[in-house]
Amino acid sequence: MELETYFGEIKGTGILATADADGKVDAAIYSRPHFAEEGRLAFIMADRLTHHNLQSNPYAMYLFMEEGPGYKGQRLFLKKTGEEKDTERLYALRRRKYPSKTEGGSRFLVFFEVEKVLPLIGAGREEDTL
Repeated sequence: MELETYFGEIKGTGILATADADGKVDAAIYSRPHFAEEGRLAFIMADRLTHHNLQSNPYAMYLFMEEGPGYKGQRLFLKKTGEEKDTERLYALRRRKYPSKTEGGSRFLVFFEVEKVLPLIGAGREEDTL
């Protein structure tokens, strides 16, 4: 199953982990990714610690745990490839609607290439990944 199909069909909880240039780690709950051209995926984020970390270290890991019994899900190893600030595309992608585009400060649409996909549990085998 391709990632876009997987995240379109499966419900669960996602966590995006980043680290700054000194290796100090942060993790935050993030919704399912958006999908862009050339197989890239994107997350909408505020100008907080996760976004700050990505300015000095482009690597991140998105852990997605499926709803239901057991431990099912995916780990996506990511590398930042670009970002947009307060663009029309960003506001068109938002799943939650707010009264004003600028309420709560600026937003960033941050793009990533997927470097590796592993299952939630274990090292995985090639045939086990998406």
